[in-house]
Amino acid sequence: MTEPLLSLMTWPHTLPPALSGGNGSNRAPASVARQIAANDDVAAIGLWLAEYHDSPHTFRSYRKEAERLLLWATQVRGKPVSSLTREDVIAYEAFLAQPPATWCDAGLARHGEHRRLFVGPLAERSRRQALGILAGLFNYLVRAGYLAGSPFVLQRRRARRGPRRTIERYLDRALWEEVLRVVDGWSQSTARERQRYERARWVLRFLYETALRAAEAAAADEGDFQSIRGRWWLHTVGKGGVEGTIPLGDGLMDDFARYRRFHGLPALPSGDGNTPVILGIAGRPSPLTPTAVYQIVKDAFRRVAETLQRQDEVKATRVRRASTHWLRHTAATHQAEDGTPIHHIQQNLRHSSIGTTSIYVHAEEDARHASTTKTRIGTSVPHGDVP
Repeated sequence: MTEPLLSLMTWPHTLPPALSGGNGSNRAPASVARQIAANDDVAAIGLWLAEYHDSPHTFRSYRKEAERLLLWATQVRGKPVSSLTREDVIAYEAFLAQPPATWCDAGLARHGEHRRLFVGPLAERSRRQALGILAGLFNYLVRAGYLAGSPFVLQRRRARRGPRRTIERYLDRALWEEVLRVVDGWSQSTARERQRYERARWVLRFLYETALRAAEAAAADEGDFQSIRGRWWLHTVGKGGVEGTIPLGDGLMDDFARYRRFHGLPALPSGDGNTPVILGIAGRPSPLTPTAVYQIVKDAFRRVAETLQRQDEVKATRVRRASTHWLRHTAATHQAEDGTPIHHIQQNLRHSSIGTTSIYVHAEEDARHASTTKTRIGTSVPHGDVP
């Protein structure tokens, strides 16, 4: 059992056989090739969670949803997760919308054996997110040959309410260029200051040009760089094990060469080397954690915000909120504004659906707003003369 991964401390360490999932009614038949060795639900879910060990925020979010479902299935429904049906999923969605008071008791601790798993009823958006995470879990277990099928595949698509969702957590081009200018103005009077400047300069540009997630950037090494027909590409393995290649421009490769030369490395990466793309502060070749990459970016944005605060509080506030994922959104938004075909942006971000990528396309809405408001201004009439 993978108890340390799940931290399942709200029931006995060993579930009774009837609830463990060893003989769940939705278990795949013996004739199906198994890709995992897990023989019970807790172990199987633990392996799914292990796929996200390098992304702490995702891991914690996914673990919470897995714990909630396991508790509900075994304590409320009286069956193992591997026996859940479509009817159970419908009932669980209703449970998320109105969990009983005993699951939301503010007197319960946030951690430990008898902790609180709900603050209160989940809003529609939170329920969709929870069910989406669990659908991913079940799809994984089906592909692994552990389950015969997923009761989530029958879920109907609900029409999205309200305006079309767009991404707003990005920096517009003028503000992004201002960020780079401020960073370039940092003091470099000592060796340590120069090291911090060169690393921050490279990390910001690297994440912006590649649209990588923090975990992907932390895992990248020089062996992931490939020169094909005179053009550079970066190979990466991202969320859910999705592989992809990202085109790299000459400007980024010049920045990479500068960063490598600063630390005494050859300008061009070796195709069979394993030196990390992002080095330690003094050039140590040990790879950084995703959290360390995140902190480098947050620290850079914090310092930039302190500079901008003296002139423009709005800009400073926006930059202070920015993070590694903002750089990913910024990259996608700027690519869309530059006229990059949306299916190319989809490949660069490794989205499974082009609908996900479309949330970065702001140009059409901006043009509609500009043309509409310009027309209104040009044809405005005094309030008393409104026809």
